[in-house]
Amino acid sequence: MIDKTSIINLDDWTVRQRFPEGAGPQRLILLIHGWTGDENSMWIFAPRLPSNYVILSPRGISDTPLGGFSWEEKDVAGWPTADNFQDAIGALFDLVASVQHPELSTDQFDVMGFSQGAALAYTMLLLHPERINKLAGISGFLPEGLGEQIKDRRLLDKKIFVAHGRRDDMVSIDRARSVLRDLKSAGSEVIYCEEDVGHKLSAGCFRAMDDYFSD
Repeated sequence: MIDKTSIINLDDWTVRQRFPEGAGPQRLILLIHGWTGDENSMWIFAPRLPSNYVILSPRGISDTPLGGFSWEEKDVAGWPTADNFQDAIGALFDLVASVQHPELSTDQFDVMGFSQGAALAYTMLLLHPERINKLAGISGFLPEGLGEQIKDRRLLDKKIFVAHGRRDDMVSIDRARSVLRDLKSAGSEVIYCEEDVGHKLSAGCFRAMDDYFSD
């Protein structure tokens, strides 16, 4: 698997992956797609990540009525809550633990999430801050059910990247600004990039995210 980009079936997962060339130490990152995405949806970001990353881009855990995949066990009406992501979080931790590489520790890893995937990533971070190093949330939102974790200020040692478009008609800019406030209230340092685009990452925020993961 070394030096290869491939799509594999691993237990219940379909995963697009890349293992870096050369000697370590290596870093691990999960690319978590949004609602109706799949293992290829986030791969646009892979070439921009540092070369020492082991990259895993897994397919969501359930089908959606519109095609593609979701991170909720079944479709739930309305915005997902933190509880709706519990199965996905447990499954992703199991996936991370299955990765074997002589120069890689999976005790802590990085995450990049888009839309629903960003909501899942924020939930994972607030519930299990000891497992997540860096996190980038793109066009995402913070699910309900995390108030106690925010009050506990459990993100005091975290530096998080958040990007959103002011013209996003799927996840409003007000939700993004609420994420910013809540993550700061939880104690984290937030690098926030907001530009005049829709439900996507702008070119300017792309460059800012490059800098964040290269640091």
